Amino acid sequence: MNTINHAAVRLIASPKNWIEGEALRQLYAVGELEGVREVVGLPDLHPGRGYPVGAAIVTDDVIYPFLVGSDIGCGIGLWKTDLLRRKAKLDRWTELRFDLEHPWEGDVARFLADAELASSPFDAVLGTLGGGNHFAEVQAIEEIHDSAQFAQLDLAREDLVICVHSGSRGFGQAIYRSYVDQHRDEGVCAESPAGSEYLASHDDAVKWAEANRSLIAHRFASTLGADCARIVDVAHNLIASQKSNRAKVWIHRKGAAVADCGPVLIPGSRGSLSYLVAPNGNVVTSAWSVAHGAGRKYTRSQSRARVRERFRPSQLVQTELGGRVICEDRDLLYEEAPMAYKKIEVVIGDLVNAGLVRVIASLRPLLTYKTRVTRR
Repeated sequence: MNTINHAAVRLIASPKNWIEGEALRQLYAVGELEGVREVVGLPDLHPGRGYPVGAAIVTDDVIYPFLVGSDIGCGIGLWKTDLLRRKAKLDRWTELRFDLEHPWEGDVARFLADAELASSPFDAVLGTLGGGNHFAEVQAIEEIHDSAQFAQLDLAREDLVICVHSGSRGFGQAIYRSYVDQHRDEGVCAESPAGSEYLASHDDAVKWAEANRSLIAHRFASTLGADCARIVDVAHNLIASQKSNRAKVWIHRKGAAVADCGPVLIPGSRGSLSYLVAPNGNVVTSAWSVAHGAGRKYTRSQSRARVRERFRPSQLVQTELGGRVICEDRDLLYEEAPMAYKKIEVVIGDLVNAGLVRVIASLRPLLTYKTRVTRR
């Protein structure tokens, strides 16, 4: 294992951005880990549970699974539907069940075979959202900034699209827990037996998470009476190898979207626009990563206290942009309120000004689904 005592630590954020001191402390603490050569804080940087979210960490021959956490492969995808904006029926759609917290009743075995995934103890949760900041959302095209790139994605201005944010559920959590039980928060050489075992399981979780988002999107679209086709899907919690000056390095991403595989959707809160962006060629300076969202401004407990003082639940199920929100868990409704997040326009502006991305289009949330707590 190579030892680097002084990693380069870089923050990509303007003075307009909201960056907490604790997030910076965590960023520099990661730079002290053995084998870390570079740490990049992206514009959505915020404190995590001991380690920062909105960061990409570059190491030599050592991997640190705890920097990625348990939701291995979590990411955000975008699907085009055959629905048109002028035919959106928000009042009727808010009454639909969706049932994205309940097991899918389709042919799981066939779906797994088509996705080239093996059956596991977590088959029952395949196609379910999970909690926290995960969501499924109907979005409309707000503004097209790059017509040529937009057209290449086979999108049209009137199309309605579905955005899904979810991960590997209990599948990834079990892999992470198995590693922690053996190694706690220690890193291991990537090519050691322990490292190879973790990375093989990790790759399965990334693939499982991608399939999970796809099934969620199709379940969501089907309930709306629509078909859908994937436009983009990018993970933001994972470890991946990368060539750097002819040497292999390992990129650890925690809330940092992969920036070298095409366009990326960067959502704001449910009360703000999302942005479809194309990473530029100089993403080496950002550890081949871009922001994955707006980033939290307040912790969950802070959000519950602040939002409860200012809003009733009935005021939070319709946004200032006219979107509807389905969330029957009151605490989650408070925790995920728009004011809990930083301004997405500042995050996107920081990425653009740093030369990391160009904006293809902005999208407006019409219907955000979190959960229904009542039983079927």
